[in-house]
Amino acid sequence: MQNITIKANDFFELLKLKDQSMWDVFAQMIDGEEKEIVFLNDDKQYIFHYVLPATIEKLQEDKVLFAKEYAEKLSGLN
Repeated sequence: MQNITIKANDFFELLKLKDQSMWDVFAQMIDGEEKEIVFLNDDKQYIFHYVLPATIEKLQEDKVLFAKEYAEKLSGLN
């Protein structure tokens, strides 16, 4: 499995500038092989990781699951 390290702040700023979602970028990275994407803060400390699936179909499943979990977390804050 290939490992990719990304500085989270820079990555999300770039997404804003390009008006793209992270899911669009992830879809472009799919090539039939899983990849571990590790997000670091500006001090190069681990924040979180995501295993990019080998297929677009699995990516779509992850996107739906992420949206559901994110909504549940947000509702818990209220």
